[in-house]
Amino acid sequence: MSAPASPSATPVTIDAEPLPRQEEVLTDEALAFLGELHHRFTPRRNELLARRGERRAEIARTSTLDFLPETAAVREDDSWRVAEAPPALTDRRVEITGPTDRKMTINALNSGARVWLADFEDASAPTWENVIQGQLNLTDAYERRIDFTDERTGKSYALKPQEELATAVVRPRGWHLDERHLRAADGTPLPGALVDFGLYFFHNAQRLIALGKGPYFYLPKTESHLEARLWNEVFTFAQEYVGIPHGTIRATALIETITAAYEMEEILYELREHASGLNAGRWDYLFSIVKNFRDGGRKFVLPDRNAVTMTAPFMRAYTELLVRTCHKRGAHAIGGMAAFIPSRRDAEVNKVAFAKVKDDKDREARDGFDGSWVAHPDLVPIALESFDAVLGEKPNQKDRLREDVSVAAGDLIAIDSLDAEPTFDGLRNAVQVGIRYIEAWLRGLGAVAIFNLMEDAATAEISRSQIWQWINAGVEVERDGATVLVTRELAREVAAEELAAIRAEVGEEAFTAGRWQQAHDLLLTVSLDDDYADFLTLPAYEQLVG
Repeated sequence: MSAPASPSATPVTIDAEPLPRQEEVLTDEALAFLGELHHRFTPRRNELLARRGERRAEIARTSTLDFLPETAAVREDDSWRVAEAPPALTDRRVEITGPTDRKMTINALNSGARVWLADFEDASAPTWENVIQGQLNLTDAYERRIDFTDERTGKSYALKPQEELATAVVRPRGWHLDERHLRAADGTPLPGALVDFGLYFFHNAQRLIALGKGPYFYLPKTESHLEARLWNEVFTFAQEYVGIPHGTIRATALIETITAAYEMEEILYELREHASGLNAGRWDYLFSIVKNFRDGGRKFVLPDRNAVTMTAPFMRAYTELLVRTCHKRGAHAIGGMAAFIPSRRDAEVNKVAFAKVKDDKDREARDGFDGSWVAHPDLVPIALESFDAVLGEKPNQKDRLREDVSVAAGDLIAIDSLDAEPTFDGLRNAVQVGIRYIEAWLRGLGAVAIFNLMEDAATAEISRSQIWQWINAGVEVERDGATVLVTRELAREVAAEELAAIRAEVGEEAFTAGRWQQAHDLLLTVSLDDDYADFLTLPAYEQLVG
């Protein structure tokens, strides 16, 4: 696929050591397309990032949020709907998530799930190798020239027949992240979102159309309908540029920020010709609540992250509003993640966890969701059973309008309606998971199994945010029968203990070869600094090798 660069195209230079087959991805035509995207849309991206800061300052001043009065007409107009779903996205009852490494690409497509969220975002550390190799893996899969042999086990992996494969929906990086290896003429890096979207779309749109599918995307960390409007403008331009019909692109927006929860209908409206649905993302949503209301006082303090289930009143308000909003507008409502990783050694652990997964997916199916996420192929049959029981032969349940749902603005931020408190074990778990995840991320791994759960960057974000919030809100916890204040000193003490425990667990050689001390130090930096970092991945990216 190629198109001539216009005179306004911004030259793009590659600031990285060449990788094998890199030239297949970074063709002159593809770079010209990225240059056009950067020239046209990065200035508006920058304005919207600045607007995030202004809105956060307003929340700090008022400690509240409300539905937007200026967009009331959009919400009150019952006549509009999103575009009808294409055949490949009509039935989304189970979706599997994961990074775009070669093994995962094959396993996810083969998993039996209807959709694979092919992740360049939270489940992928953005090393140059991961960015380029992920693009190659997707194209190789569509060309059926992909296979993989595990050097450790000798096991080989290959694709099933085309009709048995999941439909890929690509998640590019969020608007806030840059790609330092691709730069404009003035030296500024291109937004990672435009790089991931642009390379995938440019190389695969026509291939996907030929396969009876299309270029489909998940949009992460959207904070407002104006950011969705920018994506819609990107889609419109991209389709015109390569000469495919308007509306070929379809996008599912993740409602994983508290501000976006107040603009669900507006986000669908902005994307309506390209919209496919909305998704409820748990950890990033909690992270966003802490980020925005971190100085709002005790009533906004979240308890241990594992105590905040989807049945918490404010989480129920969020998910039920999402289902009602989607179905009112003809869009799919996709539920949250089942992150459990089955144990090959402990059948009892699996039994208990599988029962919890089934309860969670049963609830989502009963509530009206059209599908849900899992992190491991072994969970696909469990989620399928839950949705099959409700859907039967129907591809979705968008006809369930959930007009019984009524959510007030205050319901979404009624954090103190949850009957749970922070604990010392919760603090320790946040430190444990934070160090272990960041260490893996700094080595280039974005999806990491920790304590039988598949964790991604959102996990580290909620972990470090809770440490910061508990310290700054003056939270007290019970430790060994005594009430103690969560302080910087206590966090440092726990972190030192955990680092020593990890050293003993992995051994001196593996500890020295890893990035453990660096991960410990970075976690404490973002958890203890007076100034709260908007995203952990921004300072972490400066330390990422590759």
